[in-house]
Amino acid sequence: MSKTVKKKVALISLGCAKNLVDSEVLLGGLKHENYTIVDEPENSNIIIVNTCGFLDSAREESVDVIIEAGELKAGGDVEKVVVMGCFSDRYGTELRKELPEVDEFFGTSDHAEILSFLTGKEYAKKDPDYYRSLLTPNHYAYLKIAEGCDNGCSFCSIPIMRGLQKSQPLAWNIQQAKMLADRGVKELLVIAQDSTSYGWDLQPKSTLHELMTHLDKVEGLDWIRLHYAHPAHLHRDMIAQFGQLEKLIPYIDMPIQHASDRLLKSMRRGLNSQGIRKRIDALRQANPDIAIRTSIIVGYPGETDKDFDQLYSFVEDVEFDRLGVFTYSEEEGTHAAFAMKDDIPTQIKYDRMDAIMMLQQDINLMKNEQLVGHVEKIMIDKNNDDGSSQGRTFRDSPEIDNIVKIDGIHPVGEFLKVKFTSATEYEITGKKYHEK
Repeated sequence: MSKTVKKKVALISLGCAKNLVDSEVLLGGLKHENYTIVDEPENSNIIIVNTCGFLDSAREESVDVIIEAGELKAGGDVEKVVVMGCFSDRYGTELRKELPEVDEFFGTSDHAEILSFLTGKEYAKKDPDYYRSLLTPNHYAYLKIAEGCDNGCSFCSIPIMRGLQKSQPLAWNIQQAKMLADRGVKELLVIAQDSTSYGWDLQPKSTLHELMTHLDKVEGLDWIRLHYAHPAHLHRDMIAQFGQLEKLIPYIDMPIQHASDRLLKSMRRGLNSQGIRKRIDALRQANPDIAIRTSIIVGYPGETDKDFDQLYSFVEDVEFDRLGVFTYSEEEGTHAAFAMKDDIPTQIKYDRMDAIMMLQQDINLMKNEQLVGHVEKIMIDKNNDDGSSQGRTFRDSPEIDNIVKIDGIHPVGEFLKVKFTSATEYEITGKKYHEK
């Protein structure tokens, strides 16, 4: 009797870190079913595209990747194209008509359904979670503590795509963290659409600061990094932990979105600029070394020159350590799309984005130059072909923040004491520090 040949699968993961975790869970389930995972779609029999539907640019990228997969299906060994994720969740009905080359569409959490579709056997809803296969380097991983969001910000379509908040139970998150630490993960990146709202939907209720207290005790972890904190929900007990917990590093990703009180109210953000400033001051009091990353939106409907000037002055005054800027994109189904006209010309949006980024570059350079001559422990992420290594300080999250370039080859996933020798806007150079 001939043995059944397991198919080769290529999984293309687009979008944010939350999508990456979904891809890792599915990948683990596929490996458990003995599918061969390949990197190149043209070498596969099955292509799975995990889509992002958050912004126009992300949707366009998703469609382009799906069409490319369809072309491989039409002309090669690819037998099935499967699409999952936010874009599929939200626009599945329309996409079925427009992309007939796709064999099936699934949502963000349909791991079991995808495995059932591919294998032809029933798969329990929670089974794949136990087989998560990391797509990050071995030394860091994401812990998605909740799905969905309750906030209803006027510009955001995430609740439409991913639903209302559903926090993972406290015990489940601790179990996941221990499992990752047992696999050699040293840096745990805590993520959710709004991590600071964690636990208020659980029975019994929990909180982010309670979860952090438990995570801080997980053996094997060295760094715990907090992402996507909503300033309106950042509790004083959580702020205090930045000066108390051993493994919670002084870093927080806290999107403020704007600093004009008028626009913050229209955005339904729950705090005015003074409230945001109080949170920032409290964080810096709890730990003077804290690195604060933020995200802002320019070109929101009705944003006047005065509104933008208030935002610019706020960024100039606060001196965020890391900052990302988005131009407003009208999202179907949101309050802003329904009630407001996208009335800021595209060129003005980009001019305002450039102005903020130029300001932030100056701030970055100033802060990086202040580090020259200092000695710090950094995490080594990779070795370069030119005989150097690349790493990160505690101020820097993987993929999105600054890097440190170090002379010589050093073990990936290990910490190294480095003396900083020079700096640019987004990169610091250094060399291994030898104790005298």
